[in-house]
Amino acid sequence: MKRIRVTEVVIEGVDLLDRVRKCEARDNEVVKAVEEMKQARVKMLRDEEWCQEDGLMLKEEKVYVPKNKNLRVKVI
Repeated sequence: MKRIRVTEVVIEGVDLLDRVRKCEARDNEVVKAVEEMKQARVKMLRDEEWCQEDGLMLKEEKVYVPKNKNLRVKVI
């Protein structure tokens, strides 16, 4: 299993990755992936397409940002 290094990102006193971790908004694809991972009791799914690490969902080694307009604007 490949280990992905996630670095904290703080902008204007806001820890963006912490906000991503705490965000409740999720699209159907992410909800399905998380549920499949829970059922299989794994942290990686579909040949590393989805991975859960350090409280974050990663898709193809990139942090998934939930569908929350305010959060996505902050990230951009």
